[in-house]
Amino acid sequence: MKTCFTPALMASAIALSTAATAATTVTIGTVNNGDMIRMQELSNEFEQSHPDIKLDWVVLEENVLRQRLTTDIATNGGQFDVMTIGLYETGLWGERGWLTELDNLPASYDVDDIFPSVRDGLSVHGKLYALPFYGESSMTYYRKDLFEKAGLSMPEQPTWEQMREFAKTLHKPDQEQYGICLRGKAGWGENMALVTTLANAFGARWFDESWHPEFTGPEWTKAVEFYTDLLGNYGPPGASSNGFNENLALFNSGKCAMWVDATVAGSFVTDESQSKVSNDVGFALAPKEVTEKGAGWLWSWALAIPATSDSKDAAREFVTWATSKEYAGLVEQKFGITAIPPGTRLSTYRNDAYMNAAAFAKTTLESLKRANPNDPTLKPVPYSGIQLVSIPEFQSIATQVGKLISGALSGNMPVAQALKSAQSVSEREMKRAHYIK
Repeated sequence: MKTCFTPALMASAIALSTAATAATTVTIGTVNNGDMIRMQELSNEFEQSHPDIKLDWVVLEENVLRQRLTTDIATNGGQFDVMTIGLYETGLWGERGWLTELDNLPASYDVDDIFPSVRDGLSVHGKLYALPFYGESSMTYYRKDLFEKAGLSMPEQPTWEQMREFAKTLHKPDQEQYGICLRGKAGWGENMALVTTLANAFGARWFDESWHPEFTGPEWTKAVEFYTDLLGNYGPPGASSNGFNENLALFNSGKCAMWVDATVAGSFVTDESQSKVSNDVGFALAPKEVTEKGAGWLWSWALAIPATSDSKDAAREFVTWATSKEYAGLVEQKFGITAIPPGTRLSTYRNDAYMNAAAFAKTTLESLKRANPNDPTLKPVPYSGIQLVSIPEFQSIATQVGKLISGALSGNMPVAQALKSAQSVSEREMKRAHYIK
């Protein structure tokens, strides 16, 4: 059968072909966390309203993403138009001119609605270089049903010593119930995020006021010995391989009596569609010990446009949409009000409907209020950052230290040896960068 094309049909076909040819591709590098996967699922809404823009997704595990993005931007690779980065990278990369300033945002975006601590962390000299997709501190998740059955009571902010006693009581490995789940997977943003806040609580710091590392000091020694003992005795098997996603899966399957991690997990552990324990989860502040300074971290996964992008206008359209109030409304419509990306907008926490529906919201808000990257430790320090140190060398140093501490957790080396090596690695890198002689 011969197809007959009318002039109208021909014109329509040509228009469609032209539009497809003219579409600008925006390549997005992002992390495989639940909120980002939701963003990818909802991105067809953006493409429908922006037919001239095509989104190309590169979704990676956290450590891999960081390595790929860092390599790409440092070498002017130009592979990505949108990068999912955080408070650490934004300040350093923005200062070096590697990111595109995000100015002249529409009034409806309401920049003043962003949490000041998050907005400041994504700015350089008062100018935004990334827009926050979500913000987080860390907090304690626990099984209210198991606590009640054991006659235990969780304080508003437990100490780490109390957490050990709780874990000891609730650890029943023969029933696949583990006393506590914590990050053990090596990485400066994986195990070292948790370990650094634990060390802060024990009075430790990465560097003294003259930039000398302190890993062989009594505070770090006590903190890491405590961490490896706690997780080694009362954690799940193979804990040194578990990061955020692995522990979230363990907690949601009912295998963790307690879990200390990012506040962003709140909407996932209370989601009946993915959590077997959604109705039994309690929330407390991240544990303290000799101090509560630096006990809970501060982070934001944010969307930035590298200076090497050749699709900056289209990329700006996307990052503005994905971090807007309108996007939050779309998430609420599709996934429910408790799934709104947390920790970025003040208006979210002024919304009574959200606060009443999200059992974790009050603890998230209090955790964010307490997190102070400019006063992160018991003793004075020359740096800002709670679970990180805002210097370019930190990523390399902390990656190496993370591997050593993960090795101690898995039993491959004694804690003392791991910390001695951490001290050596840190001193070498700080001397090379001329912080110390």
